[in-house]
Amino acid sequence: MIDRLLKLKIKGDGIIWMVFFFLCIISIIEVFSASSTLTFKSGSYFGPVLRHTGLLIIGVVFMVATMNIKCKYFKIVTPFALFLSLFMLIAVLAVGQSTNGAQRWIGLFGIQFQPSELAKGALILAEAQILSAMQTETGADRRAFKYICWLSLPFVLLIAMENLSTAMLLCITIFIMMFIGRVPKSQLNRTIGVVVLLAALGIGAIMLMGSNEAKAKEPEGKMAMTEQVETQEKKNGLSKIFHRADTWKARIDKFLSNEEIAPADYDLDKDGQVAHANIAIASSNIVGKGPGNSVERDFLSQAFSDFIYAIIIEEMGIWGAFFVCLLYVILLFRTATIANRCSNAFPALLIMGIALLLVTQAFFNMMVAVGLAPVTGQPLPLISRGGTSTIMNCVYIGIILSVSYTAKKRVDVDKKKDVRQALATA
Repeated sequence: MIDRLLKLKIKGDGIIWMVFFFLCIISIIEVFSASSTLTFKSGSYFGPVLRHTGLLIIGVVFMVATMNIKCKYFKIVTPFALFLSLFMLIAVLAVGQSTNGAQRWIGLFGIQFQPSELAKGALILAEAQILSAMQTETGADRRAFKYICWLSLPFVLLIAMENLSTAMLLCITIFIMMFIGRVPKSQLNRTIGVVVLLAALGIGAIMLMGSNEAKAKEPEGKMAMTEQVETQEKKNGLSKIFHRADTWKARIDKFLSNEEIAPADYDLDKDGQVAHANIAIASSNIVGKGPGNSVERDFLSQAFSDFIYAIIIEEMGIWGAFFVCLLYVILLFRTATIANRCSNAFPALLIMGIALLLVTQAFFNMMVAVGLAPVTGQPLPLISRGGTSTIMNCVYIGIILSVSYTAKKRVDVDKKKDVRQALATA
């Protein structure tokens, strides 16, 4: 029996498997350590980590199932995924469950489903198809840029209404994919100019329509994702679009503020998450306190999700934090190596888009935890405790493994040419 197990060949790239394995192990350990508040609320010592482990197991099942689908069949799924995700993004605005001031979830059979997670994957699939289908000898056809923009616009706007940071990260991924897909640089340069202009106008609108009440009232230490609780139930017109302007303005003000506050004057009720994340990092003493020995997990409301990287630093030290960061870097570069070996453009662009989606979110989460970016509700992929995001991230890894296992490789094509040339000259 043992001999048979040893002879089994793991499908897909071994390095991607290794990265996924380490991320899952770190996730289980750190979620178990950082879920003290959930343990207290539920009255179950192992309940939160068992639920998280169960979701990881479900995610692995979905990952293995996805891995065994040939990459050419992903094209068939794209229109269905686009239609379903668009329908759910619209539905979540009407009947979605509001948590901490944001309607991001739909209840399905007792499970909270976040449509934006499906929409991100659907857009990556669609963009990979557009770019691969419109490749020429000199690069992508100029029409590809127009098709991608018009397709992405409704999804990005719907996501931005309730989750601005997710929409921004998705736009960054789409832009980088267009760069990799050889979209004309003149179009990309104009896009950068338009984005800068729109960003300035957007920030201006937020600062104009948002009030300072959110900054005064927002109890970060007691709210998930540092979101402001909604005070109005019925909104329409611009107030519906900018109903989170107060929260966004408060975050911008806090991030840009250079005011130095003495430790004795620091308001832990208002700025609790940032303060306790900094305390966690500072108290690590470089080497860390060891797994399970975190103190700040009892004070960080999202220690198991948005700020789990701060807990990793507190417990595992600088080297542990560096190792986690390195895993995401390996994931990105290994995916790039697999993409470079693909003989067709679609699978290569697909997995690069997925890897960029995961890695940009991971680095943004880590930047928030160490104070290099404004506070948002972005979890750390494959490590933070979650529901929809955990399963969908496993599916994304399954797509990368599928391409590494089933996609036609350029090396194989080169070998066939060498054989043909050898036979011709023989």
